[in-house]
Amino acid sequence: MEQVEIETPHGAARACLEAVSEARGALILGHGAGGGVGARDLQTASAAALEQRLSVALVEQPYLVAGRRSAAPARQLDAAWLAVIARLAERELAGLPLIFGGRSSGARVACRTATAGGAIAVLCLAFPLLPPRRAASTKAPETRLPELEVVTVPTLVVQGASDRFGMPPAAANRMVVEVAGDHSLRTDLAAVGAAVTSWLTELDVPAAV
Repeated sequence: MEQVEIETPHGAARACLEAVSEARGALILGHGAGGGVGARDLQTASAAALEQRLSVALVEQPYLVAGRRSAAPARQLDAAWLAVIARLAERELAGLPLIFGGRSSGARVACRTATAGGAIAVLCLAFPLLPPRRAASTKAPETRLPELEVVTVPTLVVQGASDRFGMPPAAANRMVVEVAGDHSLRTDLAAVGAAVTSWLTELDVPAAV
């Protein structure tokens, strides 16, 4: 696996690249707020993509590369992600149709930037539909469904049945697959892999340029 450091407006990001010969596209995945690209569901999705002749890039946000534990604000995450996308599309993944994705926070970034980044599809692993409820708050948490609704390309959400952040609804262009387990998606990785494989198999990927 090749590692490439990429400068962004908010510091250096890192892309871990695994290319396949005669790739028909590429899957670019971002990590969750509290974890890295080694998360088991990300690795499972990566393996499924490689089997479907898709090159894979696992992207580490600048705050993680710099060794910080606290995630950056959404606007910084989005700007850094788009800078990475632009670089990869220009060089390492040039000419390939791009699928954006990620787990949890990374899935949110993928949704928010899908249009600006030219994604042909979006893969969400454990999308955090509802933010954690604060103990002192009497107000219901505000849904993040608008971040999913803004995506106009085919979308797959793989969600744990007991995910404390809720279960997103399906829609015309959005498939939701419920698997056993919680937000970590570790309980049934085989089901996660099967869902991703099935979706990628059916996905209409334009011919690489």
